[in-house]
Amino acid sequence: MMKAIRAEKARRQAEAERIALAHDAERIRSRCQRLSGFVREAWHVLEPAAAYLHGWHIDAVCAHLEAITDGRLTRLLINIPPGTMKSLIVSVFWPAWEWGPRGMAGMRYLTTSYKEDFVKRDSRRMRDLVSSEWYRALWPEIALARAGEISFANTRTGNREGVAFAGLTAGRGDRVIIDDPHSTETAESETERGKTTRIFRESVPTRLNDPVRSAIVVVMQRLHENDVSGQIMKLGLGYEHLMLPMEFEPERRCRTSIGFEDPRQADGDLLFPERFPRAVVERDKIPLGSYAVAGQFQQRPAPREGGLFKRSWFSVVGAAPAGCTWIRAWDLAATEQKPGTEPAYTAGLKMGRAPDGRFFIADVRRERLSPSGVETLIVNTAQQDTTACRISLPQDPGQAGKMQAQYLIRQLKGFNARATPETGDKVTRAEPVSAQAEAGNILLVRAPWNDAFLDEVANFPNGAFKDQVDAMSRAFHEVAKPTYGMLAVA
Repeated sequence: MMKAIRAEKARRQAEAERIALAHDAERIRSRCQRLSGFVREAWHVLEPAAAYLHGWHIDAVCAHLEAITDGRLTRLLINIPPGTMKSLIVSVFWPAWEWGPRGMAGMRYLTTSYKEDFVKRDSRRMRDLVSSEWYRALWPEIALARAGEISFANTRTGNREGVAFAGLTAGRGDRVIIDDPHSTETAESETERGKTTRIFRESVPTRLNDPVRSAIVVVMQRLHENDVSGQIMKLGLGYEHLMLPMEFEPERRCRTSIGFEDPRQADGDLLFPERFPRAVVERDKIPLGSYAVAGQFQQRPAPREGGLFKRSWFSVVGAAPAGCTWIRAWDLAATEQKPGTEPAYTAGLKMGRAPDGRFFIADVRRERLSPSGVETLIVNTAQQDTTACRISLPQDPGQAGKMQAQYLIRQLKGFNARATPETGDKVTRAEPVSAQAEAGNILLVRAPWNDAFLDEVANFPNGAFKDQVDAMSRAFHEVAKPTYGMLAVA
């Protein structure tokens, strides 16, 4: 009996909603002419238990997607923090809006994310939206002919196909939507990150139905300097870049070609205070840590002032004082730069310990060279430093590493040179130097290399290169010792 009563109540409520919708249909359709209006009106279909919270960033994202719909843009990169409706807007509401309110029912979408579960999630959301009574009552011409979990099609030749990013080697679309190609768990892995960026460069451009008019949209949070966003900007791929950090940084104010400008004024103004007020943002910063906050919140994969090292910790002086004990430490690479490649550098950093206990970095040599070029650089630098400067070389594991170290030591005959294996990971080796830098005990001698050095240390360990930091860690470890070994190979 109670079951029948509840069923009758539900039937009557649904009927009342249909009558109200029919009466209000024209007003709703009018509001839905803009994507941001469609998001407001359709929200209740997908989130009936949650009140809609609007933020100006939603208008900004929608305006840039509309520019693709109108043909003004064909490439769009959106960097925005998690939790700000990026997936719902880009992967769910926008395609449904193009099919219905914009009358583009034949549009075909290829959607992807790093994890297939997320591809399925957003596919189900869009499928549920376009097959809902609300949507069908307003745009009855949109009917589904196929309704799978990860792909579906309408009766007007439009479809949506989904695939995990790692498998993005088949399928095509008028819109290729890439939502978070990297996992936060694997973006720090150079191997996994390299696979993702290779797929992006080599596979995504060939997945378009029309090379001229079809569009690619990448929406993601920043996770590393060399993530997909980094590749887009570094290679100059022509993407319009909508970059919206959680906290406003005036020097990084976003402006785009469609006339958008981040409206915030004061340093630290929040992006979406309706959902993420100050207390929540500050609370969430604690477990995230500075590196994740910099990437995921601020859309720069290193803190503004640096992570393990901050720029402000390094004072610049005209010269080192007399009486310093000097050492030149090397971090070795042996790959010449070729077009389209970004090999590691060989770096040699000269550090001195002054009588008062402070440390001075007097010189940095940093080159991309062949093995013979590396040898020449080390020998020529030793001759310029003179025998008053000790030399520390890394010894790679295994017999080949030991043989290389022995060979270089022989080339440095007459100099106090030694080779030792690295112990611990890069961050662990850098932590003692970081402590001294924070205390103001590491100073730079003014020279042209200062800017490149500070750029690298401020991005460490999230930056693309770590050679100067590795050389600095080795130099500090050696020069801070109370005694030094003589000519030897460990």
